[in-house]
Amino acid sequence: MDMSVPEPVRHTAARAAAAAIAAARSAGGVQVLCFSAAGSTYAMGIAAIKEIIEYGTLTTIPLMPAFIRGVINLRGAVLPVIDLAARLGFEPAKPSRRTCIVIVELRHEDEVFDMGVVVDGVSEVLELGPEDLEPAPSFGANIRSDFIQSMARIRGRFVIVMRLEQVLSIEEVSHLARLTEPRA
Repeated sequence: MDMSVPEPVRHTAARAAAAAIAAARSAGGVQVLCFSAAGSTYAMGIAAIKEIIEYGTLTTIPLMPAFIRGVINLRGAVLPVIDLAARLGFEPAKPSRRTCIVIVELRHEDEVFDMGVVVDGVSEVLELGPEDLEPAPSFGANIRSDFIQSMARIRGRFVIVMRLEQVLSIEEVSHLARLTEPRA
């Protein structure tokens, strides 16, 4: 499966990352939720987060990619649940006592979608100042970095601040789900 990102998308992502860092710097910083997935610490902006719920029973959907864990019923709404570790190419998360689902709101064209994201655990919400943020590194043409909004310095180490709209891209998730459909 070709996981490379087309050139225009890479450039758009790089411009968006630079704009996000500039906005955070001019606004005095950004608030992020720190969480763990696949043995590493990551962060995501809190603006898209609606709530965090305990990991519970999921209804699995046949013929979906491994990173789509299934769906949950959240106050009468059916929400897809993505396993972040699997989505990033790691082994799927093994639910534990700390595992939770972060409910995020994503925009696609003129619609708003809610989606659950399985993470190994959440740790804290931090306010990051401009001095804590660095642009995403450039890895070259064939390596994906479009999901990185910025690199944050937290307690002396780098943490990836994710660009959720790329990691959980409705178009890409739908495309990957179609690839797993059986051929007639």
